Amino acid sequence: MPSCGWILALSLAALTGNTLGAVAFERTERNCSLSPPYLPSTAVNTTHRLQELRQRMLPLNISAYIIPGTDAHLSEYIAPRDARMAFMTGFTGSAGTAVVTQTKAALWTDSRYWVQAERQLDCNWELEKDVSIRNVAEWLISEVPPGGQIGFDPFLFSLKTQEDYSINLESSNRSLKSIPANLVDQVWKERPPIPPDNLTRLPNRVIQRSWQMKVAHIRNQIRDNPYEPTALLLSALDETAWLFNLRGNDIPYNPFFYSYTLLTLDEIWLFLHTDRVTEELKVYLNTSCVGSLCVQLKSYNTILDDLKKYVAMPGVKVWIGTEYTNYALYEIITPEDKLMTTSYSPVLTTKAVKDETEQRILRDAHVRDAVAVIQLLMWLEKAVPEGKETELTAAEYANECRSKQKDSRGPSFETISASGPNAALAHYSPTEETSRRLTVDEMYLVDSGGQYLDGTTDITRTVHWGTPTAMQKEAFTRVLMGNIEISRTIFPSGTRGVNMEMLGRRALWEVGLNYGHGTGHGVGNYFGVHEWPVGFQGNNIPFRSGMFTSIEPGYYKENDFGIRIEDVAVIVPVHTKYGHNYLTFETVSLVPYDRKLIDTSLLSSEQLQWLNKYYETIQRLVGPELDKQGLHEEKDWMLRNTEPFMESGSSASVCSFSLTLTTLSVTLLHNII
Repeated sequence: MPSCGWILALSLAALTGNTLGAVAFERTERNCSLSPPYLPSTAVNTTHRLQELRQRMLPLNISAYIIPGTDAHLSEYIAPRDARMAFMTGFTGSAGTAVVTQTKAALWTDSRYWVQAERQLDCNWELEKDVSIRNVAEWLISEVPPGGQIGFDPFLFSLKTQEDYSINLESSNRSLKSIPANLVDQVWKERPPIPPDNLTRLPNRVIQRSWQMKVAHIRNQIRDNPYEPTALLLSALDETAWLFNLRGNDIPYNPFFYSYTLLTLDEIWLFLHTDRVTEELKVYLNTSCVGSLCVQLKSYNTILDDLKKYVAMPGVKVWIGTEYTNYALYEIITPEDKLMTTSYSPVLTTKAVKDETEQRILRDAHVRDAVAVIQLLMWLEKAVPEGKETELTAAEYANECRSKQKDSRGPSFETISASGPNAALAHYSPTEETSRRLTVDEMYLVDSGGQYLDGTTDITRTVHWGTPTAMQKEAFTRVLMGNIEISRTIFPSGTRGVNMEMLGRRALWEVGLNYGHGTGHGVGNYFGVHEWPVGFQGNNIPFRSGMFTSIEPGYYKENDFGIRIEDVAVIVPVHTKYGHNYLTFETVSLVPYDRKLIDTSLLSSEQLQWLNKYYETIQRLVGPELDKQGLHEEKDWMLRNTEPFMESGSSASVCSFSLTLTTLSVTLLHNII
C-alpha cells in the first residue's frame, strides 16, 4: 500500500543517513486518485478562497474568471501583493495562468514547473500542461455554457493576450468581459501592503547619462518618428526607473517601484506613490518649475483618468510598446488614429545597448561576483564530504558571500540550489520541506546572481564532488560545447539571437538530448536579471554591440540530475578579414567549470583553445581582485581550476609542465612580495 511504501522510504532514509534527500524526493507530489487524496505538506488548501471567489463571480454574471500570474506592468517578477495566482492556487512558480469556474479550477504552467505544481496544488486544481492560449480557450469552451461570459482584469492582460483569447473564443458564442476591479483582491483579506518609502537616485559614479540627457534622447526619437506621435507612454517598471536613474524595492530581487510615465515633447508626467518622494528627490526631478525638463508628479492611481484627459485633446497620438502596456490603458486610447504601437518602446530598445560607463561597471560587478562564487564552490568542495550541508545552507552561503562584496544590494533572484533529482527541475529553489542533503554521489547545480550598485549578475555552475557517470560527463561536456559554440560565434551586426540559438543545442541534438528552456536573456545594470528585449527568443530584438546577454544551455534527466552552464557575455565588435560590421560575444562571468565533468576528447581544438583563453582571462581579471581582498586560498583554488587543457586525452587533464611552471611562478611571486 502507498502508506507502507512511504514508511519504508523513511526507514531506508534513516538507515542511509539521508533523511532530507528521501523526504524531498519520495512522495513529495500530490496523488488525487487516492481516497482520501494524498497531499504533501507543501500543498495549500484553497477550498475556502475558491468558495469566496465563486460567490463574487455570481452577481457579475460570469461563468469563468481568468487569473494571470503578472501585475499591471506585465512584469515577470512581481511583488507579493500582486501574486494573485499564487494566492488562489498555492503555486508559486513565476509563469502560469489560473482559471476558475463555478465547478472547476485549472492551472496552466510550462514544463519548468510541472513537478513544483504537483507539490503545491491541492486537489481542487487540475494541472494543464499546454500553456498556449488556444488550449486555455478550448478548456473554457468545454466548461463555459454557450452565451457565457469569461471575466478578466484588463490591467493584467497584454494587448496580445486579450486579442488571442478573443480570436480563439469568437466563433464559440462565449465572450470576454472586462472587470477592472480585481476579484481576487476582494477575497484576499491579508493582501500585503505597498512597501514603505524606498525611492533612491543612483550616484553619479555609476551613470554616464543624466535623466535630462535621456529624456532629450527619447524625445528625439519621438520627434523623428514618421508616424508623428506626440507622447510616449511608459508602462514597464524598468522603463521609468531607467529614464530617471531611480531605483526602488517594490519587487523582490528587482530594484523597481510602481510607476508610469507619459512623456510628451514639452511635458513629463510621472505617476507614482507621491508620498515616497522626498524633498531631495523633488529638487532632483525639478518638480517645482514649469517647463520641458520639469517633472510633474501625479498619483499612481490617476493614470487612467489623466491618460483619458490627454487623449481627449485634439491632435495627439500616444506611442505605446505593446509587450508591456496593459489592456486597460490600451482600450482608452481611442479612436485608433490617436494610437501608435511598436513591440517595444524606444526606452527599452535604447536601454538594451549599454553606454561606455554601463559596460565598464557591469564588467567590474562580474569580477567581484566571481570572487563570491569561487568562495562558494571552494567551501562546498570542503564541506560536502563531511555530510552536513544541504541545498538550503548552500543557497544561504551563496547570498552571504555576495553580501560581503562592494556595493552589494542583495541577490538578483531566489537562488536555485539543487542536487540530484531536484536539479532536474530547471527552476527549483529549496525550502525547509524540500531541501536535500548534499553528497559526493550526486551532481549539484547552483544558479545564483547578485544585485550590485553597478550591475546585475546571473551565473550557473554544475559540479560533482565524487565520480560522475559516463553519461553525466558526456552530457555536461556537450552542454559546455553548446555554451562555447555560441560564445565564439562571429556574426553580422543585426543578427537575431533566435537564428543562432541552435548552436547551443547542436552538440546535444547529435546524441538525442535537448533542454526545454530558453538559451539566454538580457541582463541589466542594477536592474532585472531577465532584461527584455535582448536574448535568443523569437520576440527579442537583433543583437548590437554593447548588449549583454546570458548564454545558458542545459540538460535535465528527470528524477536523476540536471546540468546548466550559464555565463553572461557582452556583444563586442570583432575584426574579420573582409567584413567590417561583425560582432562576437565576450564572456564576463569569470568562474571556472568543473574539470572532472569535462571530457576533452569530445571538444574540438577550437573549443579547447577558446576554453584555455577563457581561463587565462579569469586568471588575469579575478586574480588581482582575490589578491586585493586577501583571499589567498581562494586564489590558489582558482589557479588550480584554470590550468590549461591538453588537446588530447579523454579527460580534463592539464599539461604537467604548464602546471609546474604556473605553480612555480605563483610561488616565486609570493616570495618576492
